[in-house]
Amino acid sequence: MALTKVGPKYQVTIPKAARDALGIKAGDLVEAKVQGHVVLLRPKVVVDKDPELEKQLEASEAAVKEGRVLGPFKTAGATMKAVKAYARRANRTVRR
Repeated sequence: MALTKVGPKYQVTIPKAARDALGIKAGDLVEAKVQGHVVLLRPKVVVDKDPELEKQLEASEAAVKEGRVLGPFKTAGATMKAVKAYARRANRTVRR
């Protein structure tokens, strides 16, 4: 167990062994959470919201709710078989 001291601006240095184990680098964000009498630090990543991606996710969720999805599949072969069958059905409908 490594000890670290709280600095004058309430900063603490994460011991090297802990940084290396978690892959924490200078500038990374960590979440500080109090659990009882313990402060838990967890590495965090911030991702900007992309409006176009949000629209695509909403459309995908709607498709799932409507049952317009294939799968789940246990093997890649089963996936390909279903995709090819779907494509054949789609081509028949378009040709009519």
